[in-house]
Amino acid sequence: MSSELSTEIAAAAARLIVEEGLEYGPAKTRALRALGLPPRTKLPDNDELEDQVREYLSIFCADTQPAELAALREVAAVWMERLAEFRPHLTGAVWRGTATRLSNIHLQLYCDDSKSAEIALLNQGVDYDVGQARNSRGDTVDQLILDVPCRALNERVTLALTILDYNDQRGALKPDARGRTERGDLTALRHLMKDA
Repeated sequence: MSSELSTEIAAAAARLIVEEGLEYGPAKTRALRALGLPPRTKLPDNDELEDQVREYLSIFCADTQPAELAALREVAAVWMERLAEFRPHLTGAVWRGTATRLSNIHLQLYCDDSKSAEIALLNQGVDYDVGQARNSRGDTVDQLILDVPCRALNERVTLALTILDYNDQRGALKPDARGRTERGDLTALRHLMKDA
């Protein structure tokens, strides 16, 4: 695939991510359809897509995105404190700094017993839906979906809690090819919030 075509797909997907709050996979697929390309067209990698998201944000959302990101990080910090016993790590757009008010907040919980997080939420009187996600090995794991208030945005946002095995935590902070970590604990999040 030509680099121009890859960039065009990534730019179209970035617009969908920012304007509609899509996750990377669905945004790439919709971008192919929007551009009239065959479904088997090679897709840009996530690093190229993230670069396009950052460019789109800097051009079209520079006046609103920083405050929206700060609001979502504050919600994440509150829930990380509430769920501290499960060693929560923030991941996704809120961690990477590319989130807008439409982005989901993704927390990974590391549990000895996969049902313990559900029990904790029930004990706190928190309603949730159960979905599925994939862990780093590609296995299906439970994901608890919460609809939570975000006072700073004056609206509700989606909090996705992915339930991982306690032992999965060992590789949680390995850096990616660009030297960035894919997730961070509450201390790392507070550091990002302070530096913003």
